[in-house]
Amino acid sequence: MKKEMSNTEEKINKLEGVIGTLSPKKKEKINKKNSRSTFKTKEVTILIIITMIVSLFMGTIISQKFMPVSGKKIDNELSEFIKNYEYITKNYNGKIDKAEIIDSAINGMLSNLDKNSNYLDSDESKNFNILLEGKYKGLGIQVYNKNENIVIYSVFENSPAEKAGLKEGDIITSINGQSTKNMTSSDLAKKIKKCKSGKINLTYKRDNKENKVKINIDSININSVIDRTYEKSNKKIGYIGLGIFANNSYEQFKKHLNKLEKKNIDSLIIDLRGNSGGYLYVAENIISLFLDSSHVIYKIEKDKDITSHYSKGNETKKYKIVILIDNNSASASEIVASALSEQYKATLVGVKSYGKGTVQELQDLKSGDKYKLTTKNWLTSKGTWINEKGIAPDVKVELNKEYFEDPKEENDNQLQKAIDEAIQ
Repeated sequence: MKKEMSNTEEKINKLEGVIGTLSPKKKEKINKKNSRSTFKTKEVTILIIITMIVSLFMGTIISQKFMPVSGKKIDNELSEFIKNYEYITKNYNGKIDKAEIIDSAINGMLSNLDKNSNYLDSDESKNFNILLEGKYKGLGIQVYNKNENIVIYSVFENSPAEKAGLKEGDIITSINGQSTKNMTSSDLAKKIKKCKSGKINLTYKRDNKENKVKINIDSININSVIDRTYEKSNKKIGYIGLGIFANNSYEQFKKHLNKLEKKNIDSLIIDLRGNSGGYLYVAENIISLFLDSSHVIYKIEKDKDITSHYSKGNETKKYKIVILIDNNSASASEIVASALSEQYKATLVGVKSYGKGTVQELQDLKSGDKYKLTTKNWLTSKGTWINEKGIAPDVKVELNKEYFEDPKEENDNQLQKAIDEAIQ
């Protein structure tokens, strides 16, 4: 089954579990604690240590015998490709990996399409799969390189790393007896991946004191949703921060929303800043938590035909909703923001969103590589195509420099403005 994707043109970092391009603003905030969410990446090489789950093979684009598909006649362009493939593989003076040639050909085709249709090699495919599936095998930490050291950026709740006592800021000095000095985050991840015993011996430094610990490799669920509440002017305001639209994000979002509604919130803030997208169906399910089935939530345009997609919800909520967006809120985030803005009259606060109005499908190759192909355009519920334009906020607020210098909620002027809007 193909899953429709809704994500930016972001390139996948050479990591073992986190993907995404860092904006200049995010790079400025590295080494400073993010008060909004521990899920977002904060460094050029922040990663989740993993042991990979093997991807399913879903077939090839060109059959091994180059037979026409479903009896269709091979066109001249494909005949030209087959002719030269056969000539090259028969006459090249050297060794040839036929599978690599086919994968390279597919990569070449994609390079001539739009920027969101792109090829993912085996490592990139595995990383991509981890992030979108929302789970992996590993220790449950995010790390980054600093001054030739590997530093723990965050430790996932209830993970093997947390149970072993690891904390944010710990410096990993050795793994299974090998020094990590000058080792990259990717190198460390590979060491973890190759461990066959299911246990890792780590030495880490905290307050200039070295400690040793043995950690089990286990299944880790990536938490992409956080919640909290605020009280102002005798009003109770719920807050949900959503980092990505992964396979398990809807269940997490619904759980956090139910928790907040049990507290009798008067309004809700949904923070989509930095959220570059993910699975389209997850965005659709989240929207359906707020709107009943009479509401169009987005439209799909394919070959000039436009199809309206409706909410699957049973009721339309009554409380006020404020949505935080920024330049990195893309695709699935823009679908949610536009649907709730146009159909629920939610207030958008922040700066203009990224502007990605296309949908991709993910295809698997025999080699383990994948590729994303743009197959459709999506339009807002009222028929607007926001591609390369973005969605303008109702209340424009640039994130101030004080937040970058001291990233705490009091200095997050976008959040503070959202709270003010939520009580009006």
